[in-house]
Amino acid sequence: MFDPKQMLIFSKPDALKGIRVISFTRIIYGPWATTLLGMMGAEVIHIEMPGSGDLLIRGVSPGGSFPRGLSPGMMCANSNKYHIAVDVRHPQGKKIFRELVAISDVLVENFKAGTFDEWGIGYRQLSQINPCLIYASLQGFGNWGSLSDRPSYDAYAQGVTGLAEITGFPDAIPLKSQAWIGDFLSGTMAAYLILVALYYRQKSGKGQFIDLSQAEVLIRAMDWTWLYIYLTGKNRERTGNRDYAVVPSLVAKAKDGFVAISAFEKREYRALCKAMGNDELLKFEDYEERFKNADLIYQSIEEWAKDRSVDEILKLSKEYDFAASKVMNSKDIYEDLHYNSRKAVWKFMDPLWDDLTYPNPLSNLEKTPGKVKWSIRPVGFDNEHVLGRILGYSKSEIEELYNEGVIGKWDENYPATAPPADWDGKKSLFY
Repeated sequence: MFDPKQMLIFSKPDALKGIRVISFTRIIYGPWATTLLGMMGAEVIHIEMPGSGDLLIRGVSPGGSFPRGLSPGMMCANSNKYHIAVDVRHPQGKKIFRELVAISDVLVENFKAGTFDEWGIGYRQLSQINPCLIYASLQGFGNWGSLSDRPSYDAYAQGVTGLAEITGFPDAIPLKSQAWIGDFLSGTMAAYLILVALYYRQKSGKGQFIDLSQAEVLIRAMDWTWLYIYLTGKNRERTGNRDYAVVPSLVAKAKDGFVAISAFEKREYRALCKAMGNDELLKFEDYEERFKNADLIYQSIEEWAKDRSVDEILKLSKEYDFAASKVMNSKDIYEDLHYNSRKAVWKFMDPLWDDLTYPNPLSNLEKTPGKVKWSIRPVGFDNEHVLGRILGYSKSEIEELYNEGVIGKWDENYPATAPPADWDGKKSLFY
C-alpha cells in the first residue's frame, strides 16, 4: 500500500534518533505524547503490566470492527513503540525498570499522582540514578494542589475546566467534543515540553521534572476567556455556531447541508457583503461596528445561506474571495482528493496487522519527516529485544524472569492483548 511519496519519506533521517524514551503510560493522554516522539525517531519502550496490559483501553472497539477487538484510539496512540510487560512492583521488576532509566533520556508516566513515589521509582529516586533524566509526570490536575489526587479522563477534563460549558447553543445543554481533545491536546503539549527540556539539557547538561496538568492545558486552550472575565466580571456564555470574538465567523445552514464562513479582514468582509448583495451591511465594515452589530450580521448571513446550496455558496466564495467551506463529515475527509494527495490520511501496511489508516504522522518536515513504522504491538511483544539486546540479559536470565512472573506476555483470554490469530511467531520481529 506504500506509494512513492511515502517511500521517499522513509528514506529520510529521524530527527530524534538516539533519544530513548521510557513510556509507562495508559489510556490516550500519556501514550499519545510518547507516540509523537516515536514518530520523530525516538526509540520508545512502552511498559505495561504482564497479562492484560492496559486492558481498559486495549479492548474498547466500537462495533468490534478492529483487529482482535483492539481500540482504535489505543492503536493510533501507540505506534512506533517496543512493548514490554514488567511488574515493577516486584523487586526484580524495579531493578529492570531502574536499569532502563539509567540508559534513557526521558521517562513519561501518567499514573495517579504519587504512585511512582510509593513504588520507590519517583523522580527523586530516579534522578539519583540518572541526573540527566527528563521525567514527565502527566496528571489530570498536577502533582500538588487540592485536586492532585483526582483521576482524570477526557470527558472529565472537558467538564471540570469549563470547556464543555462554553460549547453548544445558549438554550441547550453543555456539549463535550467528540474528539478526545483533552487527551490529544494534552499529549501534544507534553511532547512539546519534553522537547524544550531536551533542548535545555543539551545546553546545560541537566535533566528536569515536568509536572503537566491536563486540566490546565484545556484552560490555556480557552484563549481569551480569562481576560474577558477579568475585564468584564461576566461569565463566558455559549454562543452556538457564532463566534463573537471574530465577526463574522460561523457555521450556517444551507439548503442541502452546512457551510463554515469566515470574513474577518475588511477586504473579506466587503467581499462577503458583495456576494450576498447586501450593501446595507457595508456600514459595519469597521471591526468595532461589527462587534456591536454582530447579531444583525449573523442573522443576515444565516438568512442568505439557507436559501442557497452549499455549492452555490462555495462558488461565490471563490468568485468574491472570502473563506467558506462545506462542513465535511469524517468519510468526506477520508475520501477527499486534497487530503489524500497530502497524506493527511495516512494509509500504510503494518507489519503485524496489515492494512491500516492513521492521521498523518507529522510528515511535513522537509528533511526529517515523521513516520508511522508500525502500529501497537501485543503485550510483552518485545521483551526479548529490550531485555536481551538493550539490557544484555541472557536467554536463561530472561526465562527465569518469566518463570518468576516478573515479566510476561499477552493473555489469550483477552484477544485485544495478543497477536493476530494467524501470527507465525516471526512476523513483525524486525529490529
